[in-house]
Amino acid sequence: MKDGISNRLGCLTFNGLAGALIVLVGVVFAGFFKGGAMFSPGALNAQTGPAVLGGVASHAEISQCSSCHAVPLSGQTMAAKCLDCHTDLAQDPNNFHNVMIAQGKNTGCNSCHTDHLGPSAAMTVLNLTAFPHAQVGFSLQAHQKMADGSPFQCSGCHPNGYIGFEQAVCTNCHTTLDAAFTEGHAALFGQACLACHDGKDTYGKNFSHQNVAFPLTGKHSAVICQQCHTGAKTTADLKNTPQDCAACHAKVDAHNGQFGQDCAHCHTTQGWMPASFDHSVGNFPLTGAHLKVACNQCHAQAPSGIFKGTPTRCNDCHAKDDAHKGQFGQDCVQCHTTASWQSATFDHSKSAFPLTGAHQQVECNKCHVQGPSGAVFKGTPTACVSCHPDPAFHKGLFGTDCATCHNTTAYTPAKFGQAHTFPLNHGRSKTCQNCHPTNLNTYTCLTCHGAAQTAARHEVTDISKIADCVRCHANGRGGD
Repeated sequence: MKDGISNRLGCLTFNGLAGALIVLVGVVFAGFFKGGAMFSPGALNAQTGPAVLGGVASHAEISQCSSCHAVPLSGQTMAAKCLDCHTDLAQDPNNFHNVMIAQGKNTGCNSCHTDHLGPSAAMTVLNLTAFPHAQVGFSLQAHQKMADGSPFQCSGCHPNGYIGFEQAVCTNCHTTLDAAFTEGHAALFGQACLACHDGKDTYGKNFSHQNVAFPLTGKHSAVICQQCHTGAKTTADLKNTPQDCAACHAKVDAHNGQFGQDCAHCHTTQGWMPASFDHSVGNFPLTGAHLKVACNQCHAQAPSGIFKGTPTRCNDCHAKDDAHKGQFGQDCVQCHTTASWQSATFDHSKSAFPLTGAHQQVECNKCHVQGPSGAVFKGTPTACVSCHPDPAFHKGLFGTDCATCHNTTAYTPAKFGQAHTFPLNHGRSKTCQNCHPTNLNTYTCLTCHGAAQTAARHEVTDISKIADCVRCHANGRGGD
């Protein structure tokens, strides 16, 4: 039984393990001293190039495998090691090889360039049918067939070799398809076709403006490209075309820039007219009857339409209709609103002559009389006698300050009688003049009572000594 087990697991016997170890040491020893040559699938290419690169003239002179093959787990790539020697490729970012390799657009140099096939074998093994053309910046998506229906051949675009490309090839080929268009297109956008075209018609007939930052709507949809993309020669030029309205429309701006450069405030792409300006966003919102006023009534057309800076004071438009002839100043809103001119309400309490009492019921034209230039407002006299002449029965005794006795509630009763210190029903007196023949500040009792009679009654010879009757007769009654 033990012999049976031993036969089945002979590789794990002491002799088997020892033999395996000896073989492994031999392989490592050979690899160390042979530099990996024992793993080489064949001799390296011995063809010399135009210059010495990396210290060698051909691959056959390379002695260490690690010069080209990256050590596992080192993080390096074979493409990077190629560029260690082929420094001319690394220094030119536009070089075909650098695009394919250094920028990581292909798996590596060995996808096209092979070695270990012998000293004289071809260094380039290129499968053009599977060449990743899009990775060099130009897709063959739109170039599958010639105009006659035959498949495209590489030589059709690369007549002088596959490395490099002549721009004239595009012009020559497309001229045979549509000479007029090609010539016109080249005149507008130049002959550097690859500056805009990528073979997928990204900026060709399949381009949709609706997918970019400036979608075309309304009449913009009918505008030809070069009207906006003036002088564009590259995709960068196309993308950097200004998108503000003024860039294209400043030359036809009837407002001369007074409304700024954002035409969309009033206009749409459906057409310049009709335009709709939202006056509420301006400095002078329209309300009431102003909403019905035609624009040119305020924005005068001499010599050209004035918009920005149009005066906003009422008097600027309404001076010719001012029935007050400027007597109330230029701030019409003190009395008027935009609802209508007729519904005016003047607050007399804010003036120099507030209206109280019966004055509030008086019609304006009773005080503001018509003069040679119309009704007089500013400067209207405020003295009582201007409207209330001194009545005849006053005989001029009370002066012109009616407010001494009267108030605006009513002319009668007057308050003077309430303050009189001497009874007003004294004897036969009927009017003020009986006692005050000249003015209120003078009075005489002797007019009625007589000087001689009064002197005799009081037993005096000099009447002046008792002329001040009210000193004793303050209540209007006789007495000692």
